[in-house]
Amino acid sequence: MFDSEFLTNTDDGTQRYKQLIADAAEIVAKFWPGQPYSGKTPTDLAKLVPDNFLPDASRSPAELSNTLQAVVSDSISVTHPHTAAHLHCPPLLASLAAEVVITALNQSMDSFDQAPIATIVEQKVIRWLCSEVGLPTTADGTFTTGGSQSNYMALLLARDSFLQRDWNWSAQKSGLPPDARKLRILCSDVAHFTVEKSAHQLGLGTDAVVRVPVDDQFRMIPRALRDLLDGLRQQNLLPMSIVATAGTTDFGSVDPLPEVTAEARRTGAWLHVDAAYGGVLLFSAEHRDRLKGIEEADSISVDFHKLFWQPIPCSVVLVRDAKTFDLIKMHADYLNPELHEEEGVPDLVTKSLLTSRRFDALKLWMSLQSLGRTKLAAMIDRTIALAACAAEIIGSAPQLELICEPQLSTVVFRYTPKNGDPDRLNSLLRQRLFEKGTAVVGHTRVRGRQALKFTCMNPTASESDFATLIRMIVDEGEALESDHQASSG
Repeated sequence: MFDSEFLTNTDDGTQRYKQLIADAAEIVAKFWPGQPYSGKTPTDLAKLVPDNFLPDASRSPAELSNTLQAVVSDSISVTHPHTAAHLHCPPLLASLAAEVVITALNQSMDSFDQAPIATIVEQKVIRWLCSEVGLPTTADGTFTTGGSQSNYMALLLARDSFLQRDWNWSAQKSGLPPDARKLRILCSDVAHFTVEKSAHQLGLGTDAVVRVPVDDQFRMIPRALRDLLDGLRQQNLLPMSIVATAGTTDFGSVDPLPEVTAEARRTGAWLHVDAAYGGVLLFSAEHRDRLKGIEEADSISVDFHKLFWQPIPCSVVLVRDAKTFDLIKMHADYLNPELHEEEGVPDLVTKSLLTSRRFDALKLWMSLQSLGRTKLAAMIDRTIALAACAAEIIGSAPQLELICEPQLSTVVFRYTPKNGDPDRLNSLLRQRLFEKGTAVVGHTRVRGRQALKFTCMNPTASESDFATLIRMIVDEGEALESDHQASSG
């Protein structure tokens, strides 16, 4: 009676599966949002989601279709050219096709006997990535759920490596030693918030994070880093790790990697390069040189669900020396017994923070095969060019202020009103466009000032798309100014 509920090699199972996939694809195509967002409020959306998630009897196909239609039509359209708020990409068709296979096969990447060929694919993809970065043959890595997990894992390895090397202490066995409160992590003023988040989760506390000043392009200042490192030593505090950012979230800035590397080597600190965003430059024909020095890192994080156009999640953390994974290795008799290691069975759970894990390497592999190196490079360079174009248009608009020349594919700017509170107006402006559903624009604060942000993720967008979007922002800003003047007058 239940056979048709699962995908099998029987005619009934495969035919039903094919029909469900076809129906779902038709709903996506038919009800895909025609504008960036429907504009519905949280209250509006809550009314569309019933509370009875487990009815006594199964729902009809028509009722299930209605549910999917509502989800599709009231989601953000990541492919719309006026969706430009976050590092939130439109996914490639090849990766969507791979997702169908990934979910149908449901391989779990923790043990070889759950994912045999998937294990080999992931291992080969990781080795290829290490080679592309320029890491030595000792390097290795693992797929993760995103930059947050990658950064956490890198700093976990940095912490445990320090404890083992300097104090002959195993954090895995004995937890944190009393002097762990002396450990410090250094990163730039604009590094990702997951540095503090990781410090908290690692038991070091956010006080362990030391922020380094940045220059006018929001890049870490090497001299300031050196001074802070020397100051820590004088206070008997210990620099466990330095986190360099290759592609900051707001500005796409790349820290001066050779100079940061030199300071890491001088002090013995673990060098982690957070290239979740900027790692894509490795595959840019025009901009790869900006990552010079990344090959010297002890660990590197790269997100493929950003400018590699993969569905979430698809990320990696790479390490310079595969042996560092021994710091987190554990064995379970029912999953990856030590005998497997002796026999050369590759159970990938030994180098991951997760147990059950998706076969995300497949969608990256299929996408790279589908695009080829030349087309991938052209798409990357196109998004960078679009950001430069948007910045040029903003710079010529008297109502707008460009805060920083784009470093990658983000553009940070402000609407500058003649009257009223500029911070409040910029916040209202973005929210008004979102509520109308006409644009999804990013926001941030830069040195205490509220700002707007474009994150250019769509290489199919045109210069005229951004010109139209910028005109919409100016018009909305002027309308808000007019409303303010009317209400205050």
